[in-house]
Amino acid sequence: MTESISRRPIASRDRSWAKRSACWLKDIGIRPNMISVASTLFAGIAAVFLFKSASSDAVAEPFFRGLLLSGVVLGILGRLICNLLDGMVALEGGLKTPSGEVFNDLPDRLSDFLIFVAMGFAATTRQGFYSTLWIQAGWAAGTLAVLTAYIRYLGAACGAGHFFIGPMAKQHRMAVSIVASVSSILFEPLVFSVGTSFEIALGIVVIGSAMTCFRRTLFIVRYLESSK
Repeated sequence: MTESISRRPIASRDRSWAKRSACWLKDIGIRPNMISVASTLFAGIAAVFLFKSASSDAVAEPFFRGLLLSGVVLGILGRLICNLLDGMVALEGGLKTPSGEVFNDLPDRLSDFLIFVAMGFAATTRQGFYSTLWIQAGWAAGTLAVLTAYIRYLGAACGAGHFFIGPMAKQHRMAVSIVASVSSILFEPLVFSVGTSFEIALGIVVIGSAMTCFRRTLFIVRYLESSK
């Protein structure tokens, strides 16, 4: 059975730039909860650019659309960096607070919703049923992303601890989102139609997140049954 751990394993924590950044933030008075909230602000920026990329003006002007999607990539990277540094400032920096768990998790759930709902609109460049389908796929991706975290916390409440089983944990969802944005910049509309990259990304996230929910639920059930 997969081993349960209390903190998401991130190799970047050992990088010198991350350690220096965490120390700098602590020294200038930035607190972990502030960094957690900032992660949602970055996600909101990415979401706004995703919405804008679906506008008729952006579709008609590939260079302008490319700038918007570059902003999406930067927004998602900003979110991920904040997710990395808030925990480092809190734990390694000795600034953990009683409310830290709320600030650590709730902004993440909001960020997932913002990004994937907006991606549903970014995948929409045609009208009718096809348009509605991808908007719904965006909502589905956001909902399943939240559900993966809920099941993880359910496991902790049941005594199984926190676990980060994939195949579509947060870092994987964000990696898919970044790849889709870069693909859209480079290959749309020259190779395939506008929005195709985000359609593929949403399909991957929805299927992968559903698999993740299943695997995490199975982990909890097996843990509880083996604890008798």
